[in-house]
Amino acid sequence: MAIFLLDTTVMIDAINRKRGRSRLLDRMLEQRNLLACCCINVTEVYAGMRPHEAAATEALLRSLDFYEVTWEIARRAGELKWEWAKRGHTITVPDITIAAVALAHNLTLVTDNRKHFPMPELNVFPIGK
Repeated sequence: MAIFLLDTTVMIDAINRKRGRSRLLDRMLEQRNLLACCCINVTEVYAGMRPHEAAATEALLRSLDFYEVTWEIARRAGELKWEWAKRGHTITVPDITIAAVALAHNLTLVTDNRKHFPMPELNVFPIGK
């Protein structure tokens, strides 16, 4: 069993039944894995939600394990952002925070945006677009 932290794009695709994301998440659950989110995901999903997506959005988000962004995780996100900026790689605050949550809890991140999550220490379950 593994715990998978979902990137927001994966959630949005699952809600909208695009790119086979619902089937992917169903297969992960059938294999007795857990699916998770954090406050960034919830904020991003609701920020782009259309009225007809409300029920599916609520159902998906409420079905996921929820990981808090603690002070320590926020600090690590800031440190990661600074470290990667020194290397010339700009990472958004939402993406770096999602990465910090995954790292803090040793979660595997499910994303189709690997370039947004370049940290070698991050466990990533890459999926194609």
